[in-house]
Amino acid sequence: MADKNAPILVAGAGGFIGGWLVKDLLAKGHTNIRAVDIKPIEQWYQSFPQVENLTLDLKIADAAATAVHGTKIVYNLAADMGGMGFIESNKALCMLSVLINTNLLLSSRENKVEKYFYASSACVYSHIKQLDTNNPGLIEEDAYPAMPEDGYGWEKLFSERMCRHFFEDFGLSVRIARFHNVYGPIGTYDGGREKAPAAISRKLAAAVLSGNHTIDIWGDGEQTRSFTYIDDTIEGIHRLMESDFTDPINLGSDEMVSINQLVDTVEKIANVKLERNYNLDAPKGVRGRNSENTLIKKVLGWAPSISLETGMEKTFKWVLAELKEGKQRSWN
Repeated sequence: MADKNAPILVAGAGGFIGGWLVKDLLAKGHTNIRAVDIKPIEQWYQSFPQVENLTLDLKIADAAATAVHGTKIVYNLAADMGGMGFIESNKALCMLSVLINTNLLLSSRENKVEKYFYASSACVYSHIKQLDTNNPGLIEEDAYPAMPEDGYGWEKLFSERMCRHFFEDFGLSVRIARFHNVYGPIGTYDGGREKAPAAISRKLAAAVLSGNHTIDIWGDGEQTRSFTYIDDTIEGIHRLMESDFTDPINLGSDEMVSINQLVDTVEKIANVKLERNYNLDAPKGVRGRNSENTLIKKVLGWAPSISLETGMEKTFKWVLAELKEGKQRSWN
């Protein structure tokens, strides 16, 4: 964005992706940023004194109006979410995030916001397309006929539709990115909301520090995913916001690996080999999921490219340092 003084709202700024986004906006020279999250500021993943930091519950309409007032660019990354262990057992809480997007859209229309970014998820995709570990890649059209992840996925898909109709009916310029398993340093790695890359990093780091060379893996380890490093995610958000594309688009790596291969990668980084215990009763999610990146390459001339090994090395080393210092990162 050319105007570095344009007033920006980052909703969910106390979260993992939101914190990195605020940091990058500051690095790019933006001077008028309002950062909002439901958590007290001392519990934010990252916070920056040079921005306006507010603690607000955006599920409340008046709070959303306060957050949006006077801004021209809105990034909505606010949601009640976590890894598979959390979303499979907290479907109602995940669904309530629809209030956040509803309130922000209404306030954005009222305030004549120029651009509105919505952070969606690969969880919108139909289960029927994710039954095989050898997933050919999910194209954007695979979200319909609708059969998304129960709870969290339905909320994301519904909120995508709301963004679309606010664009069609009211002219609100929207951008919608479907994130695929974003990971990296300065995020949750314990407490139940962590995702696979952070959880595996924590388990490997704990094994290195304790000498107990065993690891528990949810499922049989053959389920497949693609994991997107945070730097690629932030770059993709910026490129999408600078484009004129208003339909949902995949923002994810297309480097598909099994959970066993993810463990292999971190074992190599940690220079350790662990005995694997498979918990077949644990939440596993879909059998196979991968991002198909034809559209993003066509629209943006770019796609995520940071390799899993590169991203996981940075993530593992950060988690290991945290555990060595006796820290815990399990924010709600």
